[in-house]
Amino acid sequence: MESPQLTEDGGGRLEAAEKIILRWDSTMSEEARDRMIFDGDHHEVDRYLQAVVEIQRSMESTSICDDRNKVNRTIQIAMARLEDEFRHILITHSTPIETDFLIDSGSSSGSYSNAGIATDCDLDATTVEDDASAAAEYVDDQELLRSGGSLKRSSGSGMSNYRSTSSIREIDLIPSEAIADLRSIAERMIDSGYLRECIQVYGGVRKTSLDASFRNLGIEKLSIGDVQRLEWDVLENKIRRWIRAAKICVRTLFASEKKLSKQIFEGLGTSTDDACFLETVKGPAIQLFNFAEAISIGRRSPEKLFKILDLHDALVELSPDVDIVFQSKTAESIRIQAAEIISRLAEAARGILSEFENAILREPSRVPVPGGTIHPLIRYVMNYISFICDYKQTLIELIVSKPSTGSRYSGDQSVPEMDFEELEAETPLALHLIWIIAILEFNLEKKSQHYRDTSLAHLFMMNNVHYIVQKAKGSHELREMIGDDYLKKLTGKFRHAATIYQRATWAKVLNCLRDEGLHVSGSFSSGVSKNVLRERFKTFNAMFEEVHRIQSMWLVPDNQLREELRISISERLIPAYRSFLGRFRGHIESDKHPEAYIKYSAEDLEAALLDFFEGSPVAQQLRRRSH
Repeated sequence: MESPQLTEDGGGRLEAAEKIILRWDSTMSEEARDRMIFDGDHHEVDRYLQAVVEIQRSMESTSICDDRNKVNRTIQIAMARLEDEFRHILITHSTPIETDFLIDSGSSSGSYSNAGIATDCDLDATTVEDDASAAAEYVDDQELLRSGGSLKRSSGSGMSNYRSTSSIREIDLIPSEAIADLRSIAERMIDSGYLRECIQVYGGVRKTSLDASFRNLGIEKLSIGDVQRLEWDVLENKIRRWIRAAKICVRTLFASEKKLSKQIFEGLGTSTDDACFLETVKGPAIQLFNFAEAISIGRRSPEKLFKILDLHDALVELSPDVDIVFQSKTAESIRIQAAEIISRLAEAARGILSEFENAILREPSRVPVPGGTIHPLIRYVMNYISFICDYKQTLIELIVSKPSTGSRYSGDQSVPEMDFEELEAETPLALHLIWIIAILEFNLEKKSQHYRDTSLAHLFMMNNVHYIVQKAKGSHELREMIGDDYLKKLTGKFRHAATIYQRATWAKVLNCLRDEGLHVSGSFSSGVSKNVLRERFKTFNAMFEEVHRIQSMWLVPDNQLREELRISISERLIPAYRSFLGRFRGHIESDKHPEAYIKYSAEDLEAALLDFFEGSPVAQQLRRRSH
C-alpha cells in the first residue's frame, strides 16, 4: 500500500493527508483491516503521523462549514485508527510477568519473620476440660519472607523527578522502541482532544496485564466479606503469601507501572501520566489492600495476634514506598487506606492482648490434669508470651498503657491483686507480660482446688509454677522484661509448694517413727510396748506402700525437679527410718515372724523412692532386698 506524499502547497498537503488517513480506514479497506501501520515500514508510520498533524493544523484554519465537517470526519477516522494501533502495540507487549521473575525481583538481603503458634488448648473453648491430659505441643512455623531489591533508575524518557528508595526496583515493562511509538500516538490523540479515549485504552490493557501478574502471585479477587468468612487456618497461609506479594506489587509492579506511564505520557498534558497510572493500578491496589483491611477489622482472637503483627510490620515497612509510588494528590485515597489499615491493625493487636488476658483469667476447665503434671493452659500461655517477645520492638511501640487491674476489676474477688509500682519493669508491655503470668498463676490456684488430694494439689502448683520459671529463664527477652525480682518471687512460690506438699504427704508417715507412746513404765518391763511397736511398724508399712502406689502415678516431668524432690524426701525419711529401725528392731526380731513387721530396710525405701513421680503404676508389692 503506497501512500501519497505531502506537497508544499497547503491545499495539496491537506488533500494528500486525507488520502493517507482514508487509505488506512479499516471500515473501507480490507487491507487496512488486516495490517497494522506500526508493524510495517517506519517511513509509513512517519507519513501517517505527519498526515494526522496536517489534519490537526487544518482544523484550526478551516472556517467553511463543509470543509470543517470533512476535516472532523477525517480526524475521527484517524483517531479510531490510532486508538487501534495504540491498543495493538500495548497488547503485543503487555504480557504478565512470570512468578519466578517477580519473586526474584522482589528479593533482597532483608528478611521478615513470620511466626505462628499452634496448640491443643483453645482459650475460646473447653478443650482442656474435654481432654485435660493432652499435652500441648507447639510449632514455631517461622519463615523468612524476603523483599526489597536493588534500585533500577528510570531511563529512556529523561524523567528525573521520580524519587525512589533502595527498596523499589523498577523493571522495563515494555521495550523502548514500543514506548516511543506509544508516546507518538498518545501525543496525536491528546492534541486532537482524545485524552479520555487514550487513557481508557491504556488503563484497560495495562490493568489486564497487571491482573494476570496478580494471579501469578496468588492474589485472589476477594471482597472484605469473602476474607472474613474464611477459616483462620486458611487465612494464615493467605496472609503469608500476601505479605510477600504486597511487597512485590508496591515495589516492583506498581512502581514499574508508574515509570511506564511517565515514559509514555509525561509532558503531554497536565497530570496525564498520573491519570493513566491510576486508571491502571487503582483497582488492583484497592483489591490488594482490601485483604489487609479485612484482617484488621475481623473478629479478634488470641491465635490471630502474630499474623496481625506480621501484617502490621509489613505495611509499616512498605509505608514509605506506598507514599512514593502513590505520591500524587489524586492517589491520596490509596495512601490514606494503607495508613488506616496500619492504625486498625495496631488497635487490633492491643485488643487481642487484652482479650487474651481476660481469656486466661476466665479459662473454664475444671477437670484436673492426671498426676498433677503441666496443665495445657500453662504450655499454651508461656509459649504464647515467648512469641510475644519475638515481636518485642513492635509491641513496645503499640502497647502504651498498663493492664486494666484497677477500676475495671475493683472489688472482684475472682481477680488477683497486683501492685505494678513495686515492679522493676520499664515498659507497659513488660507489665502486661507480668500481669499475664499473675492471672495465669491465679487461674492455677483455682484449678488446684479441684484435686481431692491436697498433696497432689500442691504438687500440681509446684510443677506448673516451676514450668513458668523455667520458660522465663529460657528466654533472654522474656527474662529481661519481667525482671529477676519477679522471677525470684515465682521461684519462692514453687519451692513453697514443694515444701507444703512434703508436709501434707510425709508428716503422717514420719509420725509413725516417733518415740512417743512406745515406752511403758515398770521396773520389770523392757521399757517398750511390743504391741504398740508392732502397730507402729504395720501402720508405717501400710502408709508408705499406699503413698508409693499412688504417688508413683503422679508426674513431675522436669528431671531435675523430680530428682531434687526425691532427694528432699529421702533426706527427711531415710535417716528417721534408719534411726527408728536401729533403736527398736531388736524388740521385734526376737518374735516368731519379725518380717511381718519389719518388711523393709532403709535401702528398700531408697529404691522405692525412685518410683515416685514417674507417672506410671507400680507393682502392688514393694521390691525388697534380702537382708
